[in-house]
Amino acid sequence: MVESKNQALLEQAAAVLRSEATAILDAANMLDESFCTAIELLQNCTGSVVVTGMGKAGLIGRKISATLASTGTPSHFLHPAEAMHGDLGVLRNDDLMLAISQSGETAEVTQILPHVKSRKIPLIALTSQRNSTLGQFASVVVETGRLVEADSLGVAPSTSTTVMLAIGDSISLVLSRNRGFSHDDFAARHPGGSLGLRLLRVEEKMRPVECCRLARPEDTVRQVFARPLPSRRTGAVMIVSAEDHLVGIFTDSDLARLFGNRQDDALDRPIGEVMTSEPISVLEGTRLEDAVSLLDTHRVSELPVVDGRGCLSGLIDIVDLVGGNLSARSKDLNSANNEHPRHSSAA
Repeated sequence: MVESKNQALLEQAAAVLRSEATAILDAANMLDESFCTAIELLQNCTGSVVVTGMGKAGLIGRKISATLASTGTPSHFLHPAEAMHGDLGVLRNDDLMLAISQSGETAEVTQILPHVKSRKIPLIALTSQRNSTLGQFASVVVETGRLVEADSLGVAPSTSTTVMLAIGDSISLVLSRNRGFSHDDFAARHPGGSLGLRLLRVEEKMRPVECCRLARPEDTVRQVFARPLPSRRTGAVMIVSAEDHLVGIFTDSDLARLFGNRQDDALDRPIGEVMTSEPISVLEGTRLEDAVSLLDTHRVSELPVVDGRGCLSGLIDIVDLVGGNLSARSKDLNSANNEHPRHSSAA
């Protein structure tokens, strides 16, 4: 009994998804020159794209506006009801309006249209009916098509809002590509969170060379590990030549291996004899997500960063990239290392 009930629920859910997916495919097949005209108007806009819509369409409008803004097109949302009570003042003559209404007859939207037209602000309508009030005021109409909502009553905004959102995404992303919007542009607008972190360049998250543990090939292991630790603890010593070229790396794991193999005599040998020569490194300008991929692929925790001449610029340490509160984590690590300096006492 429970199994048949669950199966019925799954079939209902699948029907909703199929209905909305079919509507998006139909919308893709409906695209015509009007879409191209809309993109041209948007590209020529020297002000902001002001998006408006009421109810569920307004919520979709807010998301479309946010996508435009994050992909290179200045945009903000204008609530149509508030517009009639002073917020029309945000409109500038070099702006463009994108109005969203499935019926094209939403009262709160249609009442602002004469004011938009009087200021000769271009208007793109996202609606199902070209001959609606909204469609008649518009400079260009991008049609959503006559849609049947996915709910059992056929009235709850579902299929229509899904199609509106999909068309809004297509407008935003086609426009972004035509503008030549780059990874760097995207990163500049997304500095926070894991997405922003991935898009940064390595030099924006690396430890600069002055905060790294360095040694010359002729320094003994004991000398290197007897030196004071930098303010930010790291488990890697980078070995550089007299010309500051990166020639090797020696990690805490390498030190532990010497002790594990009872090679205590190696502590008084040049570190150049026990280091890993020609270590994996990345060039300045590499995206952080590519550096993280290298860390993962090669199962290492530290990744030196070099410039075009092979000179050391800094270090990517996995400790700096994991966890939410990196600064607090680094403080905890440094505090622990100052109380229990592993290397100087061991060596």
